[in-house]
Amino acid sequence: MGIRILVADNHGILRQGLQALIEKQSDMEVVGQADNGLEAVEMTRQLQPDVVLMDVTMPVLNGIEATRRIKRELPEVKILALSVHSKREFILDMVKSGASGYMLKECVLDDLVRAINTVAAGQTYLSPQVAGIVLEDITKDSIFAVGERANGILTPRERDILKFLVDGKSAKQIASELDLGIKTIEANRRGILEKTDSNNLADLTKYAIRQGLATV
Repeated sequence: MGIRILVADNHGILRQGLQALIEKQSDMEVVGQADNGLEAVEMTRQLQPDVVLMDVTMPVLNGIEATRRIKRELPEVKILALSVHSKREFILDMVKSGASGYMLKECVLDDLVRAINTVAAGQTYLSPQVAGIVLEDITKDSIFAVGERANGILTPRERDILKFLVDGKSAKQIASELDLGIKTIEANRRGILEKTDSNNLADLTKYAIRQGLATV
């Protein structure tokens, strides 16, 4: 099965153009189009795509808040921001909200296809123009709150699950790796988020890096 994609953008001609280009790829399918952030949230609930291409500035509900709601309800759905904005605040707000990638609309098709494949595989993709901004803030520790040492607040099982989470593994994949039930993994994930004072996968990734459980 190919990658199922929802396109969220308030410009109809851009949505249609993106669908036409994306569906030239044999392993990708656009399953829906949303013209505002609230519709993007509702359609994601209904269609459960693998990746949402999310514009940042949209009517009714902006892409930042839409991303936050989607990741809270459906954490396994990947969000790839596609925006004209290269301003620091837009980029960092999308990352903090749980986006797995950020692309500028000036990108070429090959870059977009590469980005979709990358985030669908559970990894992060940033346009070269925005990567420096994100890395600088990670270095300064201004995106992510730093808690106590992981060894002090997480159990050995939680540390193992955390490593899988930051590698982009789904609850089903982690359950298979650790021979545990999916509900157990989901319960542990909620516990890890609470213990580390994290809101999303981006927070957990930074936390894991700080604790030596993952590398940049």
